[in-house]
Amino acid sequence: MKKAELLNLKGEKVKDINLSEEVFGTTPNNAVLNDAIILALASLRQGTHKTKNRSEVSGGGRKPWRQKGTGRARQGSIRAVQWVGGGRYGTPVPRDYSKKQNRKERQLAIRSALSEKVDNREIIVLDKLELKTPKTKEMLSLLETLKISDKKVLLIVEEFNDNIILATRNLQNVVLILADELNVLDVVGTDVMVITEPALKHVEEVLK
Repeated sequence: MKKAELLNLKGEKVKDINLSEEVFGTTPNNAVLNDAIILALASLRQGTHKTKNRSEVSGGGRKPWRQKGTGRARQGSIRAVQWVGGGRYGTPVPRDYSKKQNRKERQLAIRSALSEKVDNREIIVLDKLELKTPKTKEMLSLLETLKISDKKVLLIVEEFNDNIILATRNLQNVVLILADELNVLDVVGTDVMVITEPALKHVEEVLK
């Protein structure tokens, strides 16, 4: 049975808690995990890149000079691809980058990512997360207490409150998400995962 220490806001151990073997005891599947990361990155691409081809640029309606007799190379239009201001060839056009992965594979990927966090001791479970003020320095103080102020932190809570949102929004090394929004990209893209006990229970219920 996988276990983790439950800490309070002072960084003191409250007790040991058992982690779901189904969620945090999965043997990491690197192939499925890699596919999930590629899918997540692809979903961030808009695919709206576009350049104009020869038929879309304006001008060039007539032949710039006659076919023979000028000593110059024959040209059909000043908007051909070899002309400055001409159309473009083989350049990007709008496309859909989205990929598909079935539900079981997506769940296996997130379980694999979470299991690696536990195996590498990169998970911190807090009994609660409450801030008295919405000040950034209070959140920094908490990170320093947990000895993770120099790391990229994924902070997972069951529900947002104004103090937590305002205290973390100026910290570039902190990613704040809800337990419902847990995803592979954020888990693998951060150094340590800090999760509250209620959020942990929610994640375990969803992924079992």
